[in-house]
Amino acid sequence: MLLVEDETRLADSIARGLRQASHAVDQADRLAVARQKLELERYDAVILDVNLPDGSGFGLAAELRKRSVPVPILMLTARDSIEDRVAGLDSGADDYLVKPFAFEELLARLRALQRRQPETRPTRLVAADLELDPASRTASRGGHPIELTTTEYALLEHLVRHQGTVCGRADISAAVWDENYDPFSNIIDVYVSRLRRKVDSPDLEPLIHTIRGAGYTLDPARGTRIR
Repeated sequence: MLLVEDETRLADSIARGLRQASHAVDQADRLAVARQKLELERYDAVILDVNLPDGSGFGLAAELRKRSVPVPILMLTARDSIEDRVAGLDSGADDYLVKPFAFEELLARLRALQRRQPETRPTRLVAADLELDPASRTASRGGHPIELTTTEYALLEHLVRHQGTVCGRADISAAVWDENYDPFSNIIDVYVSRLRRKVDSPDLEPLIHTIRGAGYTLDPARGTRIR
């Protein structure tokens, strides 16, 4: 999920809540940063502020729709007039939430968007015989369910969405943990180790690999070459 919000405290609060709800979250505080991330990643939803330092969220929503990018867009704004709501929806947004709002309502609206547009979202994330269901936050390998905590699921989803590329510690911590993450802790190593025990059992081809000095990757093509 991509969160585009320049109010630091609000952005961190929303991101923290989403991660606690087992969503992997990327953040952007500028339209330029959001555009870069959208070029590199396919998100299951975009939470988009209207007023940003380098332009209007309405413009980005219109760009995405002009390019036929099917991602659901939830606009956030302090503007509550009918005209502003109409402008947001006409620009291509799927829903509109006025600040301040209850976080539970934000989650409910995201769930509604994801139900409403099943044709625009992949029903499964797949890497070899590993499958993730973003809607139910569940995972299985070879048809066998994998029991995961919310943080384990968020980490695994992040690795699967970026499969084949190396995810560094800073990237992983930004997507899965909140702003209180201690870069000197070994928490990422601990969670990757847990995932390996659950995802890469001894009789299966390993999917999760350590790239020494760089981070981790989930890459079926590597097979047993790097562990």
